[in-house]
Amino acid sequence: MTSPPCALPPRVRLPLHRRVLPLTAVAIALPLAKLPPRYLRAVLEVLRVGARPGSAAQASAARAAVVAVSLHCAVHNCLQRSIAAAVLCRFRGVWPTWQTGVRTTPFAAHAWIEADGQVIDEPYPDGYYRPLLTVAPRPPKRAAR
Repeated sequence: MTSPPCALPPRVRLPLHRRVLPLTAVAIALPLAKLPPRYLRAVLEVLRVGARPGSAAQASAARAAVVAVSLHCAVHNCLQRSIAAAVLCRFRGVWPTWQTGVRTTPFAAHAWIEADGQVIDEPYPDGYYRPLLTVAPRPPKRAAR
């Protein structure tokens, strides 16, 4: 039995000084990806506190940096990749919408980030997966009158 063909997505090579934060985010994401969904959601909801909503450009840059430093995240581990990209965004003071969901025919699960209402750098069209868990940026608090 042979494995299905796999092509690596295009990856950029980051200078050494720009690899530290993405590598840290990937390292943080690894144990988080092993948590049960309710605990993972709780941790991500705590992480998003105080962050501004991220733009599509910021989220795309974070995802690209994660893919650049981790071959594991670049190929098959969408959960760790999406968590790492969200954590990297948080390091920069913003938070994308983190989501995980499924499709039914054939069944498949996937995790991704969104910003400005669009899926970030995924080969699937919007609506391809039905979201089950979502951790969106917190709305800003209204000033007291």
